[in-house]
This record gives sequence, structure tokens and C-alpha cells, in this order.
Amino acid sequence: MRTFTFYLLLAAFAINFGCSQPAKQSAKLGGNWDAFNRQQLENLINQYGKNSGDYNPDQPPYAVFDWDNTSIFLDIQEATLIYQLEHFHFGCTPEVLEEALRTGIDTKVALADQNEAGESITAEQVITDILASYNWLFANYAELGGSGSLSLEQVKENPHYANFTTKVRFLYDAIYNTFSADVSYPWVTYLFSGLDSARVTNMTIETVKWQQNQPIEKISWVSPGAEELAGQSAGQVKITWKNGLRLVPEMQELYHQLRDAGFDVWVCSASFVDVVKGIASFPEFGYNLDASHVIAMELERDSAGVILPEFRKDYFQTQGRGKTAAITRFLAGENGRYGYGPVLIAGDSEGDQDMLADFEDLKAGLIFNRLKGKEKLLGKLSENAVDSYQHNNATYLLQGRDENLGVLIPSQGTVLFGESSGQTLP
Repeated sequence: MRTFTFYLLLAAFAINFGCSQPAKQSAKLGGNWDAFNRQQLENLINQYGKNSGDYNPDQPPYAVFDWDNTSIFLDIQEATLIYQLEHFHFGCTPEVLEEALRTGIDTKVALADQNEAGESITAEQVITDILASYNWLFANYAELGGSGSLSLEQVKENPHYANFTTKVRFLYDAIYNTFSADVSYPWVTYLFSGLDSARVTNMTIETVKWQQNQPIEKISWVSPGAEELAGQSAGQVKITWKNGLRLVPEMQELYHQLRDAGFDVWVCSASFVDVVKGIASFPEFGYNLDASHVIAMELERDSAGVILPEFRKDYFQTQGRGKTAAITRFLAGENGRYGYGPVLIAGDSEGDQDMLADFEDLKAGLIFNRLKGKEKLLGKLSENAVDSYQHNNATYLLQGRDENLGVLIPSQGTVLFGESSGQTLP
């Protein structure tokens, strides 16, 4: 009897302490997620990650995230453009800049954006003014590679500086409004001509550090009038944009939890590849993405690695349908890294709507609600998220945020900049 009791106790000890497997840790996401979205994301991680009995490390699940206004608040390409203009980080001659400014656009077409006098203007007129000011800056600013001796503070006192910076930023928006994203998105990357990867990456890092200390607000620039700078072709122009880029803690955590659970994490972005790497892979910014997992806009480079004003040959514009094409080619297609599609895709705009809808293996499409895409595919996907809300079989998840604060909120609805209450659909 004593022996039997001993073996019962020994067996109980073995079951409770010796032979049992340690409890698997389920995913738990913090922060300001909508409660249903949080639960669905946790379920996805638990179902397809290492906790799943079907998990195969040789065929891991993977997620693809857009970057701008998805992984972060606001747009890193646009924020870097402002930093580039304010600190005058340019590396090309006036001749190369002219090539960059003209690439891909019909300069004779009247722009959708008028000047401050209400007059119709063309890209040709704006480019003429930009080049006139850049020639002056190239000849006078000591850091541009010409024979100039003036400091940045000194050149900023000259109206050519404000004319150049304002009209470059104005033209970027005007090209988008007049033509389309597939014209304006590559166009802005051509301004990196003459730089290399290290300079662009370092500029991006400095941009993020600077932006996080800026208030979230709209900023306007107005170019000099004729009384300050004579001989202008386009006249005086004004441009307004949103400032105050923020990192998103919930997305930092989601990236980490996915990787810890055995997922591969990728970014597919319409920003320039070195810009995205500069923020996504820099340890201080908390995403810790493998730099080789960035699929983004690419330009040609010379033998020394200097960026040229030419889109990379045989490559996709990584926006709109180009995102689907790039993911298929590099990841999901027959000759891709995996040969199957992502289980999680996240985006925020019409530029992401195709990849959110095109992959049969998708289990969750996370849409950051910017109240965009009405009567477009994105709008239909957002409506699907609203209709399937609180249903366990929901594929699309709509996540709200407060644009006044640059943070997620526990709701499907979003509070637009300048508003005080949320809205779910446009």
C-alpha cells in the first residue's frame, strides 16, 4: 500500500512538474486598438503562429504592411522632403535637377493648382522658377558643390531660398492633383539625385527625430512675390501640408509579436526604399524591421551608388496595382520567396486597396481609417469591415485614430484633423 501511494505521488509530481510542457504564451496586444480588432489580431497570431499545431518553420506565415499612415502617423517621404528642403540636402548640379524635375510629366499641361493670383499655371512655369533659384543657390551655397561660400543661414535670407523650397513642395502636390499618384510618387524621389543610400538614410533618421518634437499642425509656405523676386514665370504660390509625424506604439508591438510568433514581417511602401529602411530598421524607432524586408520605390544608380533621376528598370511602382505585382513577384508567386500569399495585410489608402483584395491566402486585412476611398475598392472593403464587425469570420478590420493627436483610438471611427468627433465611413 505504501509503495502504491509512493508511485501515485511520483506520477502526480511528474505530470505537474517533470513531464508537462510549459504553457504556450498567447498573443496579447496592448494600446488603443479597437477591442474587436485586437481580439481578431491576437486570434490570427495564435492560430497561424508557433502556437498552432500546423506551424511549419520552413513555410512560415507572413504579413505585409504599408508604411505611411499605416505603420506610422503621416508620411515619411513627405516629411523627409520638408527636411531636405529646410536643410538643403541636395547633391546634384542644376542640369541634373532639371532632368529630375521634368521626368515623367507633361510640363505644358495646366496644373490643377493655381497661383495666389488665381491664374492658371503650368509645370513648365514652376520649373523655370525653381531652376532660376537653384542656379543662384548652387552658385552661392557652400555645401552644394559649386564655388559658393555662403552658409545655410545666409542663403535663407535670400528670396531665392524661399522661392525654391516653396515651389518644389507646391509642384509635388500639383503633380499629384493634376496627373496621379503614379506620376507624383516617383517624381518626388528624383529629388534624391546625386545622393547615395547613406545620405538618404541619415537624412530620414534626422527627419524622424525632428518630426517627433514638432506639433501636429498644418503648416503653410508662401513663395516671394514679384516685389521681392522679379522675373518669376509662375508668380506667387502657397502650399499647405500636415506636420508632426509620429511613431505608432501599437504597430511597433504588432511587428514584434508577429516575429516572436514565427511570422515573417514585410513592408511594401510607395516611399523611396532608403527612406523606409531609414525609419523601419533604425533601432531607436522601435520597429526593428529587417532592412532586406522592405519593398519600395527604387531608382537607378551609377557604379558608385549615386542615385540617378531614373526609375529602376524592370521594377514595379509600389503603389496601387504595383503593390500586388511586387508582392507576387518577390514573395507570393511561383518564383517568389514563399510561393503563397500573406495571411495579414495592412494599409490605409487607395494605393493599398489592390493588395488588400488580391491574395486568396489573406486571413485579415487591416485598414487604418482615414475616411478615404468612397466609391472605390477601399471604400467597399471598409464597408465590409463595418458590416462584419463583431463577427468571428470577419476578414477586414477597420481601425480608427485621432488625427489631432496622431494616435489610435479604440474605435472603428476616425477623428479627422480639426474635428472633435469621430466618423466611421466617408
